[in-house]
Amino acid sequence: MKKTKIIFLTLIFSICFSTYTVSKTVPQSFADLAEKLMPSVVNISTTQTVVTNTNPFPFQFPPGSPFEDMFKEFGTPQERKSSALGSGFIIDEKGIVVTNNHVIQDAEDIIVRVNGDQEYKAKVLGADPLMDIAVLQLETDVKFTPVSFGDSDSARIGDWVIAIGNPFGLGGTVTAGIISARNRSIGLSRYEDFIQTDASINSGNSGGPLFDMKGNVIGINTAILGRNGSIGIGFSIPSNSAKIVINQLIEFGETKRGWLGVRIQDVTKEIADVEDLNEARGALVASVAENSPSEKAGIKAGDIILEFNNVKINQMKELPAIVAKTQVGKKVKVKIWRNKREIIKNVILGRLETSDDFKVSEKKEPLEKKNEKIDNLKITVRLLTKEDIKTRKLPNQITGLVVTKIENNSPLKNTTLNDNDIIVEAQKKKIRSIEDLKQITQNVLNSNQKTILFVVYNNQNQRRYIGVKLD
Repeated sequence: MKKTKIIFLTLIFSICFSTYTVSKTVPQSFADLAEKLMPSVVNISTTQTVVTNTNPFPFQFPPGSPFEDMFKEFGTPQERKSSALGSGFIIDEKGIVVTNNHVIQDAEDIIVRVNGDQEYKAKVLGADPLMDIAVLQLETDVKFTPVSFGDSDSARIGDWVIAIGNPFGLGGTVTAGIISARNRSIGLSRYEDFIQTDASINSGNSGGPLFDMKGNVIGINTAILGRNGSIGIGFSIPSNSAKIVINQLIEFGETKRGWLGVRIQDVTKEIADVEDLNEARGALVASVAENSPSEKAGIKAGDIILEFNNVKINQMKELPAIVAKTQVGKKVKVKIWRNKREIIKNVILGRLETSDDFKVSEKKEPLEKKNEKIDNLKITVRLLTKEDIKTRKLPNQITGLVVTKIENNSPLKNTTLNDNDIIVEAQKKKIRSIEDLKQITQNVLNSNQKTILFVVYNNQNQRRYIGVKLD
């Protein structure tokens, strides 16, 4: 009986403790927190002049018609003012405001409204289109109430958050929700590591803050999924990434991102098999920019970057963001996989903004020459010519085969290989003739591995690796 009583009391205590724990994490109201934070969140309105030509004809040309461009100069230029709305938040009592770059881009006048009725002109201290962040300075001597940044890395899926902003120009609007996901990439900008939230975010919320329950900014609201308003999927730039850019914009008026000087791609299972890597991880170096930090450190095309500055690289997309956040001029250790073993290279980072590594070469179509089919690969190729090299502005000593056709049942059909790509290597051997590729392919088919690794130049003259399993 005594034992039963003890068990019963233990159960009661456990239930009460669990209830208390849950009740602590679910706020009864956001009113106190919202009241504290509202004075630090601002509404932003911008204006710019748009020049258009009125149509001199009593009819419209269809979109894309050559006559549309031919006669557009005959119209009468008309100027009109275009306006846009957004949100922001104050991070310094002197009136420094953070918002999205797309909110103020190309703006002629920027008006910031604080506390709903106080309006101030603002100037741009610096802007970064790559992460979509801008920093403004209010043109006044008034002192303001700032908010602080929190640690976005410690934010967890399921944590409560609130968003405050200017949706549809309505002014200080508070919405609440939870963190739905982390590390989201939606193809909006170069450096993406979004926090996803179901706190309602709409048009006009851009640039506004996402707060944790301590009242710290853990994100900058930037994008929504859905054209007709919030559907419960919004995205915010994490504060830890944003702070680095914001501090640089305040100090220098521009960003100073680290630059490694490599073009990279995913490590597929097939590539990992060929390289004898235990799993498909890291970032495969497709090419190394001339005179870049990587070239000076001895990193080569075909290397797989496993770690950067003691941070493990699981997926290719992680590397650019980590490099960009690293200080320019810093000496870092880069762990690479080469010839089936780990090697450490010491790299002194350059600055991305002063490099031309990301300029895309002008796309050129090669001329048709003699074609020959490679039966084992079910592709048709022709020999690369000097005329191709000159037309496409390729390296002078390059040799290889231009792909002219990929059949539907080819093992290369569902890879990144396309017509007009140039195969320059197979199984790490240079391709100088069609017979070279035929022989290498046959050797792979006769082996137990059945996996072949190609090096190609795509239509943008970017060097790429493709791993393929042959039947």
